[in-house]
Amino acid sequence: MNWYQSFTSLEIIVSILFLVLYVGYMYKIHRLAAHFKQSAGILWVKFGFRSFYFILILIAILGPSFGAMKKEIKTIGKDMFILVDVTTSMNARDVPPSRLAKVKYELRQLIQKFNSDRIGLIVFSSEAVVQCPLTYDQSALLLFTETLNTNLLPRAGANYVPALQLALAKFKANNQPNLPEKRAEIILLISDGEDFSANLNPVYRQLNQENIRVISLGVGSEKGVPIPLNQGFVVDSKGKRVISKLNAERLAEIAGNTNGQYFEIGARTSEIPRLISAINAIEGEKQETRTVDVRANKYYYPLFLAFIFIILDIIVTLNVVRI
Repeated sequence: MNWYQSFTSLEIIVSILFLVLYVGYMYKIHRLAAHFKQSAGILWVKFGFRSFYFILILIAILGPSFGAMKKEIKTIGKDMFILVDVTTSMNARDVPPSRLAKVKYELRQLIQKFNSDRIGLIVFSSEAVVQCPLTYDQSALLLFTETLNTNLLPRAGANYVPALQLALAKFKANNQPNLPEKRAEIILLISDGEDFSANLNPVYRQLNQENIRVISLGVGSEKGVPIPLNQGFVVDSKGKRVISKLNAERLAEIAGNTNGQYFEIGARTSEIPRLISAINAIEGEKQETRTVDVRANKYYYPLFLAFIFIILDIIVTLNVVRI
């Protein structure tokens, strides 16, 4: 089952508030019942009704979607390779629970927004490997996303050149010469910006020649934190802890040189909604018709059940005081 809305702190606060207020309400009713020497046993029945339809309304707001139907849609096709930094510095915890764990969570939300586009996944450190080729299969892509960790490649500093060149090569290999126009091509580069690349200018020229823009997503903090490693932390040659900081300037430079944009994920902020809007604003260069699986928002099922329990709640009254 998928959800149209994510479960946020707002829902948690409302749930706690409901529980606290209702406990106070029940305490007052019990005192009134004791004062008039009446039983308030039916109070628990009403509490059950109200708790149940509160939960059902909450589920309806989140928008459960299940079951799949085929739908033919006309799309402006886009291809996107997501490049994820899996160097050791992505284990840093300035973005809890860690930079890479936060990236995995955000990718799950992002991928589901682009079911009409082909998306691929590349992981990189000093070298780069295709984890998932360009595909419409979101389920497969999400499975590969779950496997992301910093042990996938040899431990070394990040080098953007192999990752960008690999994405370029895969885009070229997937272009179909019989089509009058190629699809819009995007690279989403996700990293903390700690880059040991030598010279990116030749890569910039290639990207611009192919009209491929890079959207950079920085994750981390400018203050920086030590990098966890086994039971301790990464240290330098002098035995001092290495502090990993977000290099936003480097990532913004890469985006700026390829007609892209820079976005950021921090401990308290996430620009993923703006990033999604930016990708949606990029128009594909070839219109096509294809069939996709569509999951409908079935909010009306829990909402209907909640309505039934609200009616039952109105019908059932307390023996002590009519609510």
